[in-house]
Amino acid sequence: MQPSETSDPTARRDALASRLMEATLGLMDLGAVHIGDRLGLYRGLQRLGPATAAELAAETGTQERYVREWLEQQAVSGLLEVDDAGRPAEGRRYRLPAGHDAVLVDPDSLATMTPLAQFGVGVIRAMPALLEAFRTGGGVSWDAFGSDVREAQAAQNRPAFLQLLGEEWLPAVPDLHARLQADPPARVADVACGAGWSAIGIARAYPKVRVDGLDLDGPSIDLARANVAKAGLADRITMTVRDAADPALAGRYDLVTIFESLHDMSRPVDVLRACRQLLAAGGSVLIVDERVADAFGAPGDQVERLMYGFSVLCCLPAGMADQPSAATGTVMRTDTLRRYAAEAGFRSTEVLPIANDLFRFYRLRP
Repeated sequence: MQPSETSDPTARRDALASRLMEATLGLMDLGAVHIGDRLGLYRGLQRLGPATAAELAAETGTQERYVREWLEQQAVSGLLEVDDAGRPAEGRRYRLPAGHDAVLVDPDSLATMTPLAQFGVGVIRAMPALLEAFRTGGGVSWDAFGSDVREAQAAQNRPAFLQLLGEEWLPAVPDLHARLQADPPARVADVACGAGWSAIGIARAYPKVRVDGLDLDGPSIDLARANVAKAGLADRITMTVRDAADPALAGRYDLVTIFESLHDMSRPVDVLRACRQLLAAGGSVLIVDERVADAFGAPGDQVERLMYGFSVLCCLPAGMADQPSAATGTVMRTDTLRRYAAEAGFRSTEVLPIANDLFRFYRLRP
């Protein structure tokens, strides 16, 4: 029951207290999941099969007493299964239930949730800076958020970029799909490319295409270069710390993409204006950002709650780290994007008919 679903103050109090207790349990689950992910405990169980705490500790180079407590917490919470809870603690064997590996182990699974645990840990670590930003009106830089938030954002998008971008999303735009398959080979600029998974997804799906990843964040480019090299695509993907407004890049690209980052930018109109300058004749800009409601309403659904949570804890303060700032936040509604595009000089903004629970797709034409 939502606290607002009854007019009885006592029932509303109890419903809110119950909801926050569940949220507390969820916070603890995310913290424990992060431990299991970062220390390789889930992967160790996947390799070993049913294992005792001592066996898992030896496999992962961790300490048995901590591992035993973690295994018990995971079993009590239903994330792992135990063969016989009545055995002495040292003899109990724990295993990953069928299906849980897709959520807890496989980084390419569309069901993966470990990046959200990493994100949660990262934003909690940045809480002192966030509180100060609330007091002063300043922001929190990506450096202040640290590697966990940067890596978590990339890891959460990785499965969709590798599995859906080139197989479902781009093929749903027939003329764009055809151009990416055609000669002469198309050139793509992936602006704010982050860890490079979107560029990798495009290059895998379209073997003729060359992709230039551009980002101002050096650590993200370092991640991207490593990911591109591991994917074996360094011959067709370049990753550089470079401003999209560099006049040397003007007119080079058939497609410019911005994936789930326009709302983070302090000056989105300037960025879109730079993207327009990057386009060759006949080119267009593809924006993939959050599928939020068209207008504010309360209470909201799960997606709206999730996006506002991201906005309060990360995206709005990150966007306000550089001033002056548009202060967009995660909840960038369609009319806001259309306004930004018009101010940047685009003549049309099309919402593409691509189905996805979390992302909305826009095509901008100069």
